Amino acid sequence: MAAEAAPPIFTEAIVFLSAAVIAVPLFKRLGLGSVVGFLAAGIAIGPFGFDVIPDPGEILSVAEIGVVLLLFVIGLELEPARLWRMKGDIFGLGTTQVLACGAALTACLLLAGGTAEKAVIGGFGLALSSTAFALQILQERGQLSTNYGQRAFGILLLQDMAIVPLLALVPMLAPSQTPTSVSGIFNEIGITAAAVAGVIFAGRYLLTPIFSFLAASRAREVMLAAALLVALGSAGVMHAAGLSMALGAFLAGVMLAESSFRPTLEADIEPFRSLFMGLFFISIGMVLDIGLLLNNIWLVAAGVLLVMGVKGVLLWLISRLFGSSNSDALKIAVTLPQGGEFAFVLFTSATVAGIFDRPETTLLIAIVILTMLCTPLACTAHDLVATRMQRRGADTTVIEEFSAAKPTVLVVGFGRFGMVVAQMLTSDAVAITAIDLHPDRIRYARKLGYKVYYGDATRADILTHAGAGDAVLIALCIENEQVMARAIDVIRAHFPTAKLYCRATDRAHALDLTKRGVDFQIRETFESGIAFGRAALDALGIEGERIIEIETDVRRRDKERLELQLKEGLFAGADRLHQVTPRTRDAGGEGGSDD
Repeated sequence: MAAEAAPPIFTEAIVFLSAAVIAVPLFKRLGLGSVVGFLAAGIAIGPFGFDVIPDPGEILSVAEIGVVLLLFVIGLELEPARLWRMKGDIFGLGTTQVLACGAALTACLLLAGGTAEKAVIGGFGLALSSTAFALQILQERGQLSTNYGQRAFGILLLQDMAIVPLLALVPMLAPSQTPTSVSGIFNEIGITAAAVAGVIFAGRYLLTPIFSFLAASRAREVMLAAALLVALGSAGVMHAAGLSMALGAFLAGVMLAESSFRPTLEADIEPFRSLFMGLFFISIGMVLDIGLLLNNIWLVAAGVLLVMGVKGVLLWLISRLFGSSNSDALKIAVTLPQGGEFAFVLFTSATVAGIFDRPETTLLIAIVILTMLCTPLACTAHDLVATRMQRRGADTTVIEEFSAAKPTVLVVGFGRFGMVVAQMLTSDAVAITAIDLHPDRIRYARKLGYKVYYGDATRADILTHAGAGDAVLIALCIENEQVMARAIDVIRAHFPTAKLYCRATDRAHALDLTKRGVDFQIRETFESGIAFGRAALDALGIEGERIIEIETDVRRRDKERLELQLKEGLFAGADRLHQVTPRTRDAGGEGGSDD
C-alpha cells in the first residue's frame, strides 16, 4: 500500500525546525547570536543554498506574523504615559535620523549615477533600520529597558510610521503615472485616521471588559486565542487602511499596557512571537541570491560599507546632539546601522511601479540582508573594544535603567489579606505589583488605585512578566493551599533569590509552610485573635501591663507548641493552651520573673 502524501507544509516545518535546531546553537556558541543563526539556516535551505525550500515568498508572508507579534509584545510593555515621555526620542530623534540618513544616502546614490527617483526611494528605503532585528538583539542582550535601548526603540517606532509616507511617494515618482488627486490624498488621510482611532478606541474601552468576561471561564486556551486575535486583528485593520501591520499591533499593545491582563497576555504570546520571529529571519536568509551576490560582490560590499558607515556615523552624531552620552551613542550606532524589513516592501512597490528593474531590486535587497548579517558582528566588536577600554581604566559608564522602575515586591493574591499587606508596603512608598485570578477583585482593587494584574502564580512565565525576577520579596497571600504549594515550588525553582513570605490558612498549613522553608509565614487569624483578646481583657478592666504580659506569654507558648508539633505531630503541646500566665510582679509591685 502506497504511503499517503504528507499534509501541507509538514515537510517544510520539519526542514525549518531542523535547520534552526542545528544553526542557532552553533552561532550562539560562536558569540554571534541567534539572529545570525536563523539567517544562516535560511541561506542554507533556501533556493540559493541547498534548495530544500524552493519558494521563500509564501513562507515570508506568513513569517511576518512574527514582526506583528513582536510589536504587540513591545506595546504591552509601554504604558501610554511612558510612551508620552518618549515623544522627544520618537518625533525628535527618530525624525531627524530618517531625514538625515535618507538625505545622505540619496546623495550617495545620485553621485553613483542613479536617477533622482531611484536615489530618493533607494536612499530613504536604506535609511530604515530593521525593527525586528534590532529589538531581537536588544532583548537577547537584556538592554531594551536601558536608556540607549529606549532611544533606539523610539527611532525604530518613527521609522515604522515613516513607511506610510514613503509608500505614498512611490506612485508620485513612478514614470507615466497619474498623480494622486487632492481629494484622493484627503480620502487616504481620512481612512488612516479612522483606522488609528478605531484601534485606539477598541483597545482602550472594549478589550478589558472582553478579557474580564473570558477570564471568568478559567479557560487558558480561550485567553490565548483572544490574545492572538487582538494582535492579528489590529494588524489587519491597519493593513487594510494601507498602514504597517506592525504599527497596528503596537498600538493595540500600548492600549492594553495598563490592562490587568498584561502579564498573562505577554506570557501567552511569547512562544508564538519567538517561533514566528525565527521563521521570519530564516525567510529573510532564503531570499539572498548567492549567485547574484558573487557576480556583484564588490558592488554589494561597497553598498554594505556605505550604508552601515553613513548610518552609523549619523546615528552617533544625532544621538550626541540629542543628549546621549558617548557610550550610549556608540551603542545606538552599532545597533541600528542595518537596512530593514520595510525596505523589502518599499523596493518591491517601487519595482511594480517601474522605478527599479528586477536586478536593481535584488541587489538592494542583498545589501539590506548583508547589513543585517553584519550588525551582530559590529555589536560584538563594540563589546570587545569597550571591554578592553574598561580594563585600561577608560570610561566605564554604568547603563542606567529606564525611568519606569521594576517592582520591589510582588503580592500574589489581592483579597482582604493581600490588600492590607499592600497598604502597609505602600505606606512607606514601597513599589509593589500584584496579581490575582479573580476578575472581580482586580476591578475592585483598580478602582481603589492599586495596580493589579490577572495572572496564575503557578506559571513561571507569568511571574516573570509580572516582575518576579526583580522582586526582593514575593508575598503569597492566596487562600488555596494546593495552589500556594505549587507556587512555592515554581518560585523556589525560578526565582531563588526572592524572599518568600506566606499567608497560612490555619495551624496545619503553617506547619507545612515551615517544613517547606519559607522565609516567613503567619496564620491569617492569629494576629486578629490576639488583638480581639487584648480588647476583651481591656473591657474586663485588666490593667495594661498585665495585658502585655499575657500577650507576650501567649506568643511564647504558641511558638513552643509549633516547635513540638513539627517534631511530634499536630496534637503535640496541647498543654500549652491551658496554662495561666504567671504575674511577673507581686501584689506590692515587687518580685521577679517566674520564667
